[in-house]
Amino acid sequence: MTEQQTHHVVILGAGYAGMAAAVQLAARTRRTRGRQPVEVTVVNAEERFTERLRLHISATGQRVAELSIPEMLDGTGARFVHGWVTAVDAEARSVRIDDQEVLRYDTLVYGLGSVADTTRVPGTEEHAYTLSGPREAELLADRLEQLDSGTVVVAGTGLTGVESAAEIAEQRPDLDVVLVGRSEPGSTMDPRARAYLRSALDRLGVEVRAGVEITKALPDAVELADGGRIGADVLLWTGGTRVSPLAAAAGLKVDERGRIVTDSTLRSVSHPDVYAIGDAAAVRQGYGVMHGTCQSGMPTGVHAALSIDRAMRGRRLKPFRFGYYHTPVSLGRTDGVVQFTRPDDSPRRIVLTGRTAMRYKETVTASPWPTYGRMKKVPASGALWPHGGRLTRIREAR
Repeated sequence: MTEQQTHHVVILGAGYAGMAAAVQLAARTRRTRGRQPVEVTVVNAEERFTERLRLHISATGQRVAELSIPEMLDGTGARFVHGWVTAVDAEARSVRIDDQEVLRYDTLVYGLGSVADTTRVPGTEEHAYTLSGPREAELLADRLEQLDSGTVVVAGTGLTGVESAAEIAEQRPDLDVVLVGRSEPGSTMDPRARAYLRSALDRLGVEVRAGVEITKALPDAVELADGGRIGADVLLWTGGTRVSPLAAAAGLKVDERGRIVTDSTLRSVSHPDVYAIGDAAAVRQGYGVMHGTCQSGMPTGVHAALSIDRAMRGRRLKPFRFGYYHTPVSLGRTDGVVQFTRPDDSPRRIVLTGRTAMRYKETVTASPWPTYGRMKKVPASGALWPHGGRLTRIREAR
């Protein structure tokens, strides 16, 4: 009997989506009796796992758990490569790491994620802090520590901006916090949830400037579209995200934001041997293209793993289906609001507030270590799917 050649799967990015794909795929393919052997390699620029849902906490100098990616992968059989992805050659099926090492793949899972977009508004690249990763959060924490007084401008009234403004205001009541954005904070929520969120910001002393557009960042201020200016000792930029240009440079079909366009099974429409997950993917559902969150990212990673496993077993791939469940928002350490949603992310009338909401969110955003640990024990006939703050078993049809 001829020995079967190993199938090499390379996963780029070890965020929520990438780790879900790695752990699930390794768990499903490590039993290779009678099947083609599979080698799973995970590539990430840092050995530390980034809990993006807690970066606003780190940014105020509070300690959070430091999770090791190699330790999280321990026992799965997946190999970890520490390095920056500097090029992808989709035709040669190879990835270059740190402009030196080259990894060949049979199947690629592209999950490089996104960072804060500091390219659209002049001056933000030079003068703004971001929450793109632990290092950026620590830089902001160091800068805040240096201030005895002053003004912190948080640009962007989305959920990251709201959580960051509330956290800074609660931890540093000696600083003035101004939340600036084009829309009202909580604008997509039910009126009750939106009103509670706004009252919490008022209680914390956050000044909200909605309906305002920042056109330029300066060393000590931001300029506004109406000609006004807001003084800023610190500027935190949370207004939008961008993805790596590597996918477009590799010739993969991407959308106007540079995200890989996928078919219903999460494969690239131009290169079927490439799966795209998390923020890096433009995944279309019945209600439109999904927006990037941990809530949707982990399921894309799980589904990619299931699809790769099914393809290797010669089975028909299944379409990815996802519906949103909730929008949990922390408002400091003891307060919060949770907006439950319909699958298309429109608000339902069910809302949690106060300490109950905060306890709910803490349960949902609890360390991913136990979640991935349970994924390692996936049964052969199904998958463990993160949903609504818990792992739900999905039975797979034969």
